[in-house]
Parts: sequence; C-alpha cells; structure tokens
Amino acid sequence: VPRYINSFILNHSIFSLVPVEKNITLERPSNIELTCQFITSGNVNSVNVTWKKGDKQLETIHTNATGSILYTQYMFIITDSKQMGSYSCFLEEEKEQRGTFNFKVPEVQGKNKPLITYVGDSVVLICKCQHCSSLNWTWYSNNGSAQVPIDVQMNDKYEIKGTNANETRLKITHLSEDNKGSYWCRAAFPLGESEQRVELVVLSYLVPLKPFLGIAAEVVIVVAVILLYETHTQKKKKLTDDGKEFEQIEQLKSDDSNGIENNAPRHRKNESVSQ
Repeated sequence: VPRYINSFILNHSIFSLVPVEKNITLERPSNIELTCQFITSGNVNSVNVTWKKGDKQLETIHTNATGSILYTQYMFIITDSKQMGSYSCFLEEEKEQRGTFNFKVPEVQGKNKPLITYVGDSVVLICKCQHCSSLNWTWYSNNGSAQVPIDVQMNDKYEIKGTNANETRLKITHLSEDNKGSYWCRAAFPLGESEQRVELVVLSYLVPLKPFLGIAAEVVIVVAVILLYETHTQKKKKLTDDGKEFEQIEQLKSDDSNGIENNAPRHRKNESVSQ
C-alpha cells in the first residue's frame, strides 16, 4: 500500500479561450487523483466527458454535477515510467473544453553557457537536481556519433564526485583540445531518467593572443609602409637637390666662359691704345 497520495486538481472554465495545462513532477511511485471542473452551457446529464492518456481513452472515471458545474475525476497509480506522460479530460459541447496534466521526472540543471578553459588545466562539470534525490548519476561523453559512458576506473583522467544525492561533479584533468565537446549528466529515478548537456570548450593559450598578434602585424605593416615612403621621399629629394646643384654648377661654368670671352676684346683694344 503506498504511503501517501498525491492529489492534483485542475479547474477548467468555458471562459478560458485556450486549453489549460499543468506540469507535475514525480520522482517516485504515487497514488494520483486528477480532477477537472467544467461549467456547462446545457444539461449536465446530456454532455459527454472523457479522459485520455495520449490518444488512448481511459475507463473507470467518476463524474458528478452541482448546478451547471460538472466535476470529473480520474484516479490511478503511477508505478513506472510507462505511466508517465499526458492525461487529459474533455468536455464535448459546442466548444470543446480540455484540461491536461503532464507528468515528468525532475529536471536536471547544468551550466547553460559553454564552459571555457585552456589546454593543460583541470575543470569540474556540475549537474544538480533541485528538491529531488537521484538513485544514480551517470556521465557520458560524445565520441562524434553517440553518447559513451565515462568509466573512471579505466581512465584516471576523469573523477566523479557527489556531495549528496541531488548533485554530481565530473572532474577532468590535464585537458587537451581532444576533450572539448558535449558531456551529458543523467539522473535515474524510479519513474524514469532525466539528463542535461554541458558544453566544454578547450582553448590553446595562443588563442587569446591572436587579436593582439593581428594588431601587432597591422602595426608592423603600417610602420614598414611609412618607412618605405620616407626612404623613397628622401631619395627623391636628394636626386632633386643633386639636379639643382648640377644645374647651378653648369650655370656657373657657363657664366665663367662668357666672362672670359667678353674680356678678350677689351684687352686687345687696350693694347692698341697703348701703342
């Protein structure tokens, strides 16, 4: 005989424009009582009420009415994972009314964002289950096509720890880039399993330096271009100055030649006067 009863009541009204749903978390076998309340628009004795698990219609339901309010109840025992899932109550009128109870095992929480670490370091992956106690925790890695259970006995690179039943920790030491990828933690409950994925990113120490190396390369290129431009400008300026100096020398030579030619007649004229 079960030690306790879980009772869930869902109130459903025709004034609700969308179906009503309630999520219920179970981790161990339980006695269940589900109740839906409908407000009918006609004779309560002529309406049709049904219960379904998925697409399968259920038997042994209890229905009664008070005025225009109709109550329908379904009682059963959940003992294994096959009985988990969705249970729905239906009131078939001009507008169908429906209420749905979704049974599931507790969710496992892990790190939502990728965990980033570096080659050679160690890392600890953590999964938790709030307000629940798992019968067993298992860690899996991804080999590229499927989940592979992590065997800490065969590989001392891994270590699995847990301070209590609602938490598990996977420690990975001496990380390499081959250790990056997806890891799954799976919690086993009497009524099923729940798992969560943790993404691990393993970086080389050179990765953070890449932006700076890129900037340094750009600076070197800019400096080299400036130096080449300055060198070219200096050479061009020197050639220009040499050209001007050559022109000045030629001009001076030309002036000197003209001066000698102009002085020769004067000497002859002076000699004639002296005679």
